[in-house]
This record gives sequence, structure tokens and C-alpha cells, in this order.
Amino acid sequence: MWQEFKEFAIKGNVLDLAIAVIIGGAFGKIVSSLVSDIIMPLIGLLLGGLDFSGLKIQVGDEQILYGMFIQNVVDFFVIALAIFVFVKAISKMKKPVEEPEPEPVPSNTEILLMEIRDLLKRTQ
Repeated sequence: MWQEFKEFAIKGNVLDLAIAVIIGGAFGKIVSSLVSDIIMPLIGLLLGGLDFSGLKIQVGDEQILYGMFIQNVVDFFVIALAIFVFVKAISKMKKPVEEPEPEPVPSNTEILLMEIRDLLKRTQ
């Protein structure tokens, strides 16, 4: 069982996935900071100094923090846009280089037919 796990864990796809998760987590923190520290204050400034983090509704003893929800929605869209641009750039770089197709090798039948044609031309 240990050997099977080791083979599974060492496969390229698993390592690629682990690296992607780690980078994705770090990227998520960067984008969250971008949204909460730069984008949302600018949007708040454009809306007359509105602070989204403070928007809430009091329901009984509980608070519904809909401002944080708005911030998380903007966060999601910024991450989705960044991933879209990244994937688009990677796919553009990965376009296959078109190599010229090799000339097809004639089959034995075609070779024999060409020889017969050449013999007929010589006898005429």
C-alpha cells in the first residue's frame, strides 16, 4: 500500500496540482488584499466615502454583514478575471508549431504501378 501511495504522490499530475494549490492560495491572498485595500476603498470613494466593510443589518442579536459579502463578490470577480487572463495567455503561448507534413510514402502497389508506367513509356 505504501508503494502504491508513493507512486501516486510522485506522479506529475499530483505534484502539479499541489503546486497549483499552494500558488493559488498565495494568489488568493494577493487578490483579496488588492480588493479590500485598493479597489473597495476607491469604489467607496466614488460612492461618496461609503465603507463597505461597515455595511450591516442588525437582526435581533445577530448582524448580517452584507458589506463583507459585496467585498467577497468583487474579490471573486477579480480572481476570475485574473485566472481568465492567465489561462488565455498560457493557451496563446502553447499554440502548436505547425510542422510541414512529411510527403506520404507510396505503397507497394503504387510503386509497382509507377514502374509499369515507366516501362510503358520507354517501349513507346
